[in-house]
Amino acid sequence: MGKEKKEKRVSEAAEDAETTEGPSWEELVSRVGIIAKPLASKKLAKRLYKCIKKAQKQKQLRKGVRETQKFIRKGEKGLVIFAGDTSPIEVICHLPFVCEEEDLPYCYTPSREDLGAACGSKRPTCMVMIKPHEDYQELFDEVSSALRELTPPV
Repeated sequence: MGKEKKEKRVSEAAEDAETTEGPSWEELVSRVGIIAKPLASKKLAKRLYKCIKKAQKQKQLRKGVRETQKFIRKGEKGLVIFAGDTSPIEVICHLPFVCEEEDLPYCYTPSREDLGAACGSKRPTCMVMIKPHEDYQELFDEVSSALRELTPPV
């Protein structure tokens, strides 16, 4: 009986955390920098975060500007996700061009905090690269095709 009450309290606390989590999607989008195009829709952003979490479990994730940029230049393939509210934006403004040269699909999400949380970190991050892996290949392919539709042709 005591265990059921505890589980109920935990689930109620989780629901409260989801409803009072922070700024709304519209508020996050209003904070995005001017160069943050293409910006992922709310639904696509959720799928991206889910794919990032799965990639983190399989150690198939490159986090941060320096690490991601290094592996892009080395020729590694995957999906690149930028945070649209990066400040100063000059930190990442050259990287969409690099992604286009390397034929890597990319997009922006509105929040550095959400991107960092999806990586399993308490710290915000400006960009990540998701590498393909067999455990989440279906989700990766789905998200990849959605990003290729968003990314402008070279």
